[in-house]
Amino acid sequence: MTGAEPGPDSRTSVPGDPSVADLKYAILGDVPTLRGAEVAAATGVPLEDARRLWRALGFPDTVNEAAFTTTDRDALARVAEAATDAQIGIDTMVRVVRAVGHTMSRLADWEVATLSDAVDDFASATAASPDALRTGFGLVEKLGPHFDALLVYAWRRHLAAAVERVEILGSGEEDTHVAQATVGFADLVQFSALSNELAENEIGDLVEVFESRCSDVIADHHGRVIKTLGDSVLFLESDPVQAIDIALDIIAVIGRDERLPDVRLGLATGPVVLRMGDVYGPPVNLAARFTAVARRNRVIIDERTAELLPPEDFETRPLPARPIRGFGDLEPVTVRRTRPRH
Repeated sequence: MTGAEPGPDSRTSVPGDPSVADLKYAILGDVPTLRGAEVAAATGVPLEDARRLWRALGFPDTVNEAAFTTTDRDALARVAEAATDAQIGIDTMVRVVRAVGHTMSRLADWEVATLSDAVDDFASATAASPDALRTGFGLVEKLGPHFDALLVYAWRRHLAAAVERVEILGSGEEDTHVAQATVGFADLVQFSALSNELAENEIGDLVEVFESRCSDVIADHHGRVIKTLGDSVLFLESDPVQAIDIALDIIAVIGRDERLPDVRLGLATGPVVLRMGDVYGPPVNLAARFTAVARRNRVIIDERTAELLPPEDFETRPLPARPIRGFGDLEPVTVRRTRPRH
């Protein structure tokens, strides 16, 4: 795009013959008319810093094109003001912006995929045009303000939870990025082979059921979903007992459902590094490796996790040593609960 294209002046405007570009401008609420240098100059932000922030959001470098709106200009000014008020440097602000961009990109893709299924229902309920683009305008108009408020609410709720996690996980650690925690990895059995037999929509439904059920269980136990990888879920829990209960409950809602594949879980405890919404460290790798040696609908844990479990509630049994890639020969430990939860 080398200049402004015609589009609606606000996201509630519905042109007679809408295009994808029209819908995009309706969502943005403005038409791009500014070049990157103009945006940077208007905000007093050095052009190279503005380009770094834009790329951190996940967008291509279009600094020489009229690809920016007055909203983009105001957002850059707000970021610069926030950095000044908080007295943080550009490198830190770029990391913050990258986190926002990465999260919002995935959220946007998720929402569009989900709402595309609702287009027909929305058109029928509102007597809107059956045309997908026309219906898209109606969805933007009806849902936009509500989603704006929901995003701010959810962000504040998750920010408060994140602060609490840092306090719990990082207590006693000099580096707040390092935490003692139990890492869990849940993996569907033979998902690759199964996905070759299913239709595309069936694969999507299976993954959604698996991820949503796992996420519900993890949240119920005050754990945290770190990431989902289609056929696997990585989670973090400060309490090893809660981590075991998460694993057992995942087996209950996934492995014991005859409509779903079996599941295997691996857990390991130790220091992990928290960065950019992800976790790194030996416990993460070990938990993932354990899923390759666990039996169907069983939990495998490491020796450290076993040591932290109350013996009156759990029975643990070491398995014969076996080679674990990256760790040498280890004795995985099986675990089962012997006393009901309080």
